[in-house]
Amino acid sequence: MSFLTLDNISHYYFTKSSFTKVLDNVYFKVDEGEIVAVLGQRSCGKSTLLSILSGIIHPTEGKILLNRKPLNHSERTIGCMLQKDYLFPWKSIMDNVLLGPKISGHLSDKTRQAASDLLCDVGVPDIGDKYPASLSDEIRQRVALVRTLMTDPKIILLDEPFSSLDYQANVKLEDLISKMLKARHKTTLLATHDIGEAIALSDRIIVMDAKPGSVAKIFNVPIELREERPILVRRHPKYLLLFDKIWEILESKEISFTEAKVVQPYEGN
Repeated sequence: MSFLTLDNISHYYFTKSSFTKVLDNVYFKVDEGEIVAVLGQRSCGKSTLLSILSGIIHPTEGKILLNRKPLNHSERTIGCMLQKDYLFPWKSIMDNVLLGPKISGHLSDKTRQAASDLLCDVGVPDIGDKYPASLSDEIRQRVALVRTLMTDPKIILLDEPFSSLDYQANVKLEDLISKMLKARHKTTLLATHDIGEAIALSDRIIVMDAKPGSVAKIFNVPIELREERPILVRRHPKYLLLFDKIWEILESKEISFTEAKVVQPYEGN
């Protein structure tokens, strides 16, 4: 039984004189604990789809089901990690990561300890009393990951969370996020325009057509890649085979994908 179902989601943006259809009958299912990438150019509706999943907007047509029931956004179901970290600059790192438990009324010594433990898990154990402005973009995104996990959401949405980072920091953070999400068996949707990122992080890849956004093709990532650390995936022979298949689909659909490129594997440990 599928955990999450996007059931024929369509969405329009309206003005006084016209409308634009940004999503057209998007349908796919996600198993519990699965990481699924939604891959496409910036105008294919990826962020709109994640906004619908998060409850920020309601779809014009279609529905979202969780365990075959309508998704209830009031139950701390969704956690989001975005392109920017959106940490509050006037709050310490510890206060930022404890914001979710504080808002939900679950702040306690136990949650404070959990926050400290998570900061250790992401490799930044001694920054609780620091402020965001003093930290690098990479460290701030690690903090954003901790903040997302602190509410223990059933589903995590990643909206191009690596786009502000340089390539080396990007690959290192991919490795960390994959480890954290898989260890916690978190169902995850990753919106990205980067083919390599989608292959390195996900179990399946939903390739989107554009204008309006719709599902062009779904790829299963080979088990050999899913079991490999993302930091090593780009070295695997099956990586380029899958990359080429996805690229071929994008070209056959005449999707403008100028931002996607093949990059050299990171050689770090």
